[in-house]
Amino acid sequence: MTEKALDVVVVGSCMTDLVSQAPRLPKAGETIHGHKFFIGFGGKGANQCVQAARLGVKTAMICKVGKDFFGNNYIQNFKDNEVLTDFVSQTSDEATGAASIIVNEEGENAIVIVAGANMLLGKEELQEALPAIRRAKVLLCQLEINPQTSLQALQMAREHKVKTVFNPAPAISDLDCNFYTVSDVFCCNESEAELLTGCSVADVEDAHRAAQELQKRGCSAVIITLGSQGCVVLKAQESKSIHVPAAAVTAVDTTTHPGFGCHKGFCGACVLPAKHVIPPSCFPAEPAAVSVVSLTV
Repeated sequence: MTEKALDVVVVGSCMTDLVSQAPRLPKAGETIHGHKFFIGFGGKGANQCVQAARLGVKTAMICKVGKDFFGNNYIQNFKDNEVLTDFVSQTSDEATGAASIIVNEEGENAIVIVAGANMLLGKEELQEALPAIRRAKVLLCQLEINPQTSLQALQMAREHKVKTVFNPAPAISDLDCNFYTVSDVFCCNESEAELLTGCSVADVEDAHRAAQELQKRGCSAVIITLGSQGCVVLKAQESKSIHVPAAAVTAVDTTTHPGFGCHKGFCGACVLPAKHVIPPSCFPAEPAAVSVVSLTV
């Protein structure tokens, strides 16, 4: 199947979310009773990959999980969503990545993430996946795995004239400058844009300025998501950015911060028109709007 063209290849993370809901967050050393528990499939890369697959494109995931119960379940989840799993590798050296999440009645949370097998994804796995990368229309990366692995994947895609989408999350202040020059679409949220540029991004006007600054660093197109305010889009080879409003929604559940799922679903949707380098004017805000009203994202 990897000999056939793929629409989207995602290089990134898989996290099993262990979510407990309780009236409040416990204090240090305290045990409290919760009222709901569930296990979900998370991880920035996996969320983006599954979102793209659910939108109907041929999608492959390049990642690493543990040889354990969670890893086996994650591979099956990819298959259930028609994601190609030829390059989902398993290791006995680390457990599948996991996030322990406690959420109170106000939607505030406390999270502990153990990256585990995600951090073992490296050059060897990328070389093995080269047949998929070079046949892709778009490659998507983030920073929840070793940053150098993401950078190498983007560089490999560029070498084979594959369009690249980079989501710098979780953001790091000393981001390697090469990430900008290998990104056809640089997609981040307001807090990530603020950390990367050193400038406040509190509203749409701030986002316009931040997009200009990010594009000056070498990326072709920039998208800055702004939650309920929509997003700002700076197209490739254009000097003026545009604001795309978001659809008004009512959140039906505050299990986790909406940004965890909907921003990643947004990035998954971005890859559909990425072969044209930037999306039509109104596409970006809709996947986030749909995700935020779901019970889980």
